[in-house]
Amino acid sequence: MGTAALRRRLGRAVRMAIGRYRALKPDTIRFRGAFRSHAEALQHVRPGKLKGYDNDGVSEISKALMQEVPLWDYPVLYWLKRLAPEIERVIDAGGHIGVKYRAFARYLELDRIDWVVYDLPAQVRAGRAEARPQDKTLSFVERLEDAPPADVLLGSGLLPYLDQPLADLIGRLSRRPRHILLNKVATRDGPSVVTLENFRLAEVPYHIRNAREVPDALDALGYDIVDSWIIESIAHRIDTHPELGAVVSRGYAARLRETG
Repeated sequence: MGTAALRRRLGRAVRMAIGRYRALKPDTIRFRGAFRSHAEALQHVRPGKLKGYDNDGVSEISKALMQEVPLWDYPVLYWLKRLAPEIERVIDAGGHIGVKYRAFARYLELDRIDWVVYDLPAQVRAGRAEARPQDKTLSFVERLEDAPPADVLLGSGLLPYLDQPLADLIGRLSRRPRHILLNKVATRDGPSVVTLENFRLAEVPYHIRNAREVPDALDALGYDIVDSWIIESIAHRIDTHPELGAVVSRGYAARLRETG
């Protein structure tokens, strides 16, 4: 075995040892475990922790931060402003309690854009309960099939928590939107893997997809990627499995291909 190969093996062994040591203190880390599926990850949620996102109280976690406009939101905001003249309705899939509606209200004329949030029942309940008088064009659905046709499908931070392929999600819509905006898509070089994210009171399955999965899915669905970006500031590794490599957060703007 050559010197370079030996160094790589030793480096991997050291990273594995560090990760397994971190696993002994799960409350101090953000990501724990590496599983083959969403269901398998749920089976490893620690006793005393809520399982997954669909639980009352989870909506309160990082709610204030999500209603701001951090650096990684600006590509999405740029595309929404650019497309605004042709937008009548946005479906905000995984839109929580309408956090992006509130965050972007300072920059977009949302009084003329119908903004439909699709999320899990617990998030929808919280969103409806916190609706403000000024949220005149904000509404919620628990089933994507109940959402009316839209010009834009927005998935900001959706895919890490989505337990289905992108194609299946799009297939649930009554009509394919002309534009798809995806942000904070967790990716890696290598097979997809699911880890558990520590939400303090809950542990939530977090999907890290192969880097080609989303671009290939968009192409197969008939979309052209017109813009893409990497969010370097939120790159990370699975704390307990650093040997699996870096998790790269990506974003995409895609347009439905013209036919005929």
